[in-house]
Amino acid sequence: MMQKDKQSRRSILKAGLVAPGAIGMLADMLPTKAMASSGRLTFGDASILRFLAALEILETDLWEQYNELGGIQDREDTAAKVLGGSGNKPYTDELSKIDMDMPQYIHDNTEDEFTHFNFINEYLESKDVDPVDLEPFRKLPGSIATGSSGKKRLTNLMELTIDTSYWTRYRSRSKNPDFGDTFAPVVPGLLNGRFPAIPRSDADTTSPDRIHAIANTAAFHFGFIEQGGSSLYPSLAQRVSSVEVLRILLSIGPTETMHFQVWHDKAGNITPVKDPTNGLEFPDFNTFVGNEDLQANLIMPEPTKFLSPFLPVCSIIRPTETRNAATNAFNGLRADGLFRGQSDGFFTTMQNLAALADMAQRAM
Repeated sequence: MMQKDKQSRRSILKAGLVAPGAIGMLADMLPTKAMASSGRLTFGDASILRFLAALEILETDLWEQYNELGGIQDREDTAAKVLGGSGNKPYTDELSKIDMDMPQYIHDNTEDEFTHFNFINEYLESKDVDPVDLEPFRKLPGSIATGSSGKKRLTNLMELTIDTSYWTRYRSRSKNPDFGDTFAPVVPGLLNGRFPAIPRSDADTTSPDRIHAIANTAAFHFGFIEQGGSSLYPSLAQRVSSVEVLRILLSIGPTETMHFQVWHDKAGNITPVKDPTNGLEFPDFNTFVGNEDLQANLIMPEPTKFLSPFLPVCSIIRPTETRNAATNAFNGLRADGLFRGQSDGFFTTMQNLAALADMAQRAM
């Protein structure tokens, strides 16, 4: 590889940014398949890891907010930098009605996401690639309810529009999103507004039905977040070149699936309620017994078509289509309302990181 090409690639990696109109040109300019010298990462592998680090940073930020208000309050060494707050009793009590172990699970999920981005960033540095830093975009106001640390955020948990179609997607025996199939949401109301998944202030905790609905919203948002990671890691693993990078994705990805399995299970324990402030209504899941598309305890992925409709059905993670996997993942989070209030610079940065990850090609 020419020295000029190495310098061009390195300068783009260090900046982490590309002009919005330049992505197409990069596809021709950058040798995404070629292995760098001295055991360094390919540009494609580095791009995939940088995008995953960015998403793990964002996940850590949102889980930190959940933990401050509804998680176990301690200071384990590996997560001391992110676990803060002092807990919000009305919110924690409502989450505990869904499952008594919810606070512990929230705490552990938060720590896991911190270790993911921390490891990936340190690994990138060990390969002479700059880590991802989203701190310049930490400007969103968070909850001011009792228990919140009150610091600025990267994500917004107070205006969510949640797609709960993952519920029916994993119960379908005939459909797979990799074939373009679509699925009905189990809580349609969550797609029709902007709803808080944490108390915005102490005023949200004074009405029992209000805080009940907020906790239910969180329960379904937990599953929405983690099902994305369950799909993203195997989708991007198909594009990496280095066996070591493949090992990273295959080692972290299953923990995201473990998270999803827990939250998928717990969401089925919610009880019906109607939010008196906005009319958001949660169904009675006991009425779904016998309906395999909705029944709460059917949390194992049902077998479905995979790769070809002419092959036998198989129980799988879905989707795992690799084309545009990173961009689709980011767009899904954006549609969720997770970044309402963020700057244009934030969206440009994330879209470029996603585009570069999607350009990666596995070396043959």
